[in-house]
Amino acid sequence: MKYLLIFGLTVAVIWLWQNKRRSSLTDKARPPKPQQKNRTRKLPATEIVACNVCAVHLPQAEALIGGHGVYCSDAHRRQAEG
Repeated sequence: MKYLLIFGLTVAVIWLWQNKRRSSLTDKARPPKPQQKNRTRKLPATEIVACNVCAVHLPQAEALIGGHGVYCSDAHRRQAEG
């Protein structure tokens, strides 16, 4: 009886090992799935400018435009333009 149990466990282990090996080989042979091109939305490009006083980079839409350049805040605009 003891040998029958050992034989059964050995067969089960070998069967599981072969099954796992066979499935990994078929996964490697299968061509990769094509990726969907519309997965990520492309955002419009934003122009980045630097403040003339402190050189902080910020989007042009948020920048303050003065007579002598671009500024990050009203205080820097007033400081540069007098």
